Amino acid sequence: MMLMEQTQVPSAALPVAEFKDHLRLGTGFGDDGVQDGVLETFLRAAMAAVEARTNKVLITRDYTYTLSAWRDLGAQGLPVAPVSAITAFVITDRLGVETTIDPAKYVLEQDMHRPRLVSTGFVLPQIPVAGQARIEFTAGFASVWGDLPADIAQAVMLLASHYYEHRHETAVGEATMPFGVNALLERYRNMRLFGGRL
Repeated sequence: MMLMEQTQVPSAALPVAEFKDHLRLGTGFGDDGVQDGVLETFLRAAMAAVEARTNKVLITRDYTYTLSAWRDLGAQGLPVAPVSAITAFVITDRLGVETTIDPAKYVLEQDMHRPRLVSTGFVLPQIPVAGQARIEFTAGFASVWGDLPADIAQAVMLLASHYYEHRHETAVGEATMPFGVNALLERYRNMRLFGGRL
């Protein structure tokens, strides 16, 4: 199984100005945005950490998920949420010949934690030996920062601030998130039940 991000969060979608205000950075004296690149880096790092912790995509992007076998013959869980659309479903054989599956043969079962591609018949199309299935989809809470849930946006700001304030530390500390960030993210975390089966 492999999940590949096909589009990235554009720089314009990142709240660099709001992050400056959050940090209470000084302004004036010909403010030329000299720190904008650094602040963007910390915001991206915090977003990546929050997404990894919750299996949720914040800013909407396109993904490709490939796998060589179904876990369930009638449905396949997707590794991130929330998923808004499945844009393509393709089966490839061992010679690289692709077969695009008719959208009438599957549906997206939306779920905040475990979205699934579900067969409209009894089973999903068979994946040939040495072949693979490719599912392309769009996932994310919002296309712009201002439309994110307030608590998850605040968690990113707090974590980015933590990274910024400790940017010169070289000692290895605890590999946990600050308490406030954990508290804000708790309701978004995906509980692993039944052996973590998707």
